[in-house]
Amino acid sequence: MTSFTVTPPSPNLALNQLVDRRRAAGDRLVHLAFGEARLPVLPQLAEQLALGAARASYGPVAGGAGARAAVAGYSTRRRLPTEADRVVLAPGSKPLLMALQLVVPGDLLLPRPAWNSYAPQAVYAGKKVFGVPVPAECGGIPEPDALRSAIRRARAAGGDPRLLVLTLPDNPTGTLAPPALIRELCALARAEDLLIVSDEIYRDIVHDPESTAFLSPAEAAPERTVVTSGLSKTLGLGGWRIGVARFPPGDTGALLRDAVVAAASEVWSTLAGPMQQVAEYAYAEPPEVVARMRDSARLHGAVARAVHRIAVDAGAHCRPPTGGFYVYPDFEPLRPLLAAHGVTDSASLAARLLDDSGVVVLGGHLLGDDPHALRFKAATSLLYGDEQQQRAALRAADPTRLPHIAGELSQIADGFARLTRPRGAS
Repeated sequence: MTSFTVTPPSPNLALNQLVDRRRAAGDRLVHLAFGEARLPVLPQLAEQLALGAARASYGPVAGGAGARAAVAGYSTRRRLPTEADRVVLAPGSKPLLMALQLVVPGDLLLPRPAWNSYAPQAVYAGKKVFGVPVPAECGGIPEPDALRSAIRRARAAGGDPRLLVLTLPDNPTGTLAPPALIRELCALARAEDLLIVSDEIYRDIVHDPESTAFLSPAEAAPERTVVTSGLSKTLGLGGWRIGVARFPPGDTGALLRDAVVAAASEVWSTLAGPMQQVAEYAYAEPPEVVARMRDSARLHGAVARAVHRIAVDAGAHCRPPTGGFYVYPDFEPLRPLLAAHGVTDSASLAARLLDDSGVVVLGGHLLGDDPHALRFKAATSLLYGDEQQQRAALRAADPTRLPHIAGELSQIADGFARLTRPRGAS
């Protein structure tokens, strides 16, 4: 019998389907296990989608000239001077990340914890994955000395680490790496000849951009950094599947871009024409798009901070969120109390929250974290209610005071408090 490369289904997608089934059966669940930006679609984007309906031909694999130029302009406005020929569009950033795993030789260096798709993609590409723990102060990226040690250990074990994936702001911790640390990592990448993939899909969801400095690795090491992004998070278009990649300048960047385009030609052919119409409009950043990104970042920040306060009030350690829509609490201070109720690791912690309180989270073990730790990811972006409630949340001075969001936050607080109570206790 032929053997196959098999990995479990994506755990966040599996949990999302579980929630849908249980809600259909009448269960009241608070869903914190799926990183979807549940926001209403901007009417102008829907208009562009309709206008693009006639774009039914395949078109260029890398994307049409107009859409690529718009992405180049978006990047240039973010201190990343970009020519349109260094941009590739795809049906979501996920295929671009997979294509990079396929065409870049060697093994993968990955922060621990990290988004749950990076490691399985590397396995499908035949790579080994070497995890590097992330200290709280590092904003979701490895501390340089720890990364250097991991590279040495990987090579001593017969590995060939060539690729480093970073996420800025970070998923799952909801934090952002400081510029000085990015510069150190980029210097190390040069010294060790690593290619950096900077996943910046949350770049426009920095909660306080006026006081939070963002440095892309593509600024500090432009010749060896690929930036991936998309419209799933900033504009809530996850189901439309619009992803982009920006490749480095120079000959190496051109060869890498050509390799990804060749892979794309055999896998997804091109981004659908109507979605290219949307991308061209959105990445030009007309006023209504800029306003929506600003309002959504404010909403995400307010609700993430509220869940952070709940976790800290419950006795957990938790890094203050500064970007995206995640918090990553650590209930280690409560380990003796939790152990008395059978909670000894991240899997049992997530199970108790679901069974006792209807709070659904993604255990840290599913993100490459130490399975014995008492950590999980909580995605706060599904707390905004139905479409009408989402619009109200975007407008509200304090969205956490809206009844529907306040009710969800109350159930989360009760769920966290119940963790250390005997089962059945009120």
